[in-house]
Amino acid sequence: MTVIDMLYNAGFSAYLHGFGAIDSWLPQKNHDNTVQILTNADTADLARLFEDLRYPGVELADAALDEKDQTWYFHCADSLDDNHVPFKLLKFYRNCKSRVFSDPLGIYPLLKDIRKNLLNAGEVKINPLQIISEGFNSGFTHTHYIMDAALILAKYFPIDCGAERYVKDIAEVFNNIRDSRSPCQEEQRILLCSLMISPNPMAGLELLKTAGFIGEYWPELAILEQADHSKEFHPEGNAWNHTMETFRYRKPGGSDLRLSLGLLLHDIGKPIAVSTGSRRYDGHAELGEIQARRFLERLGFNASIAHDICFLVRNHMLPAAIPRLPLFRTSDIMASPLFPLLMELYRCDESSSFKGLDNYYESSAVYQSFLKNRRNPYRSADGKKLN
Repeated sequence: MTVIDMLYNAGFSAYLHGFGAIDSWLPQKNHDNTVQILTNADTADLARLFEDLRYPGVELADAALDEKDQTWYFHCADSLDDNHVPFKLLKFYRNCKSRVFSDPLGIYPLLKDIRKNLLNAGEVKINPLQIISEGFNSGFTHTHYIMDAALILAKYFPIDCGAERYVKDIAEVFNNIRDSRSPCQEEQRILLCSLMISPNPMAGLELLKTAGFIGEYWPELAILEQADHSKEFHPEGNAWNHTMETFRYRKPGGSDLRLSLGLLLHDIGKPIAVSTGSRRYDGHAELGEIQARRFLERLGFNASIAHDICFLVRNHMLPAAIPRLPLFRTSDIMASPLFPLLMELYRCDESSSFKGLDNYYESSAVYQSFLKNRRNPYRSADGKKLN
């Protein structure tokens, strides 16, 4: 029996709300592993229904339930009022049983425009500043406005639609609002994961940086701007610009959380690496692994995800060298189930630096030969005939 079934069987209601309801209406697939549920059950009712219920803090949700691949966040109806809905766009609901949508503020025309924007994916047809500035509510803090605004940009304004040019104006809308509370660890992790699996994490991250969020809460990312690049190899700019550019080259529907986090963190070691002579950012991959692990642990990512991301960060320079390295140096890494993801990171990394993909295809050919030889009982992993 599902969580929703249990609520309804006990006589309670359940609604998707905000981003979850909007995403269920729009054409793009939602890969988010967090579900926000509005219910008329109170916390005592929820505790009777769900044995492993936890209480993350009322600012995030009244209660939460962790399942294998999903976390349910419950908002009790008597605690979710208009002061908890920062933007008009997010005042939208979907009945989990009947699948009927509720639109109390009449945002349906706006949703139709967003749908067209996502389907056309060209020049922005609607003004994100107008959408985000609507529903202005002084009861919300600056930080939480910015977090939701970043998600609106990342989710509903595709890459190459020009949304980034509105970032500065959007950030200025909330400059005079005072913060009363910092986002907790879990809120930051949910935000980052949602951004990473969105169509346009670039726009959301740029807004967070411009508004000062990244400098305050994710300083390991903020200092990427301090790592300058040679224009010969990285005409896209410093390490921050380069990192943002990598998201442009994810494959359509490329919302794999591990890949996206790997792209975000792959050069995180550059600002603290040493450059001497022609050796720029020497050892940045190894330093980056340390930085990435600290960052992910601070945000409360589980050990499995942290392990996979650190593998990608530590080895992100290796694919370029595979055609020139002896097999004993590369076989264990190529045998890893994470290696295809590492190659995809390499493809995005190369594409974002405008180098072309000749090296990527050469490395792919080596990897293909390695896999073919591994399956051949008459040849060694390097292709030699066995006696």
